[in-house]
Amino acid sequence: MGQSLLDALVEEELGSVVFVGDYLQLDFSHAVFTAYVWPIVTVGRRVLHFGDPGYRDGLCAFIGHEVAGVKESPETGLVIEFGLGEIVTSPRSAELDGPEIALLHLHEDSFRDKAWDVWRVGETPFEALAASE
Repeated sequence: MGQSLLDALVEEELGSVVFVGDYLQLDFSHAVFTAYVWPIVTVGRRVLHFGDPGYRDGLCAFIGHEVAGVKESPETGLVIEFGLGEIVTSPRSAELDGPEIALLHLHEDSFRDKAWDVWRVGETPFEALAASE
């Protein structure tokens, strides 16, 4: 698979986790990743889903840690890997509340737009979601 804008997160440090109504934002020094579906959080061996006790704490555990790697594929969805675990955005059809799954916005130091990408139902890597509706 070719380059993804998600690759820009590698070595970025997570600065904050923002819970906004029914979606989530991960704020990095030069990027904001917005998940419009609740991601699965893995910290060590513990796998947490939205609503599980410790879910929010699990997400916040990544604050101050650098992204070690990313993956984007139909099998995994969007994966942001840290040394202590990962954040996975790979929804089932029932979890969708609109056509957009996630958005990544890169910005310059002065917060000017640099680049952005959006992941939608029916588009790479979520083609199978359109077929299952």
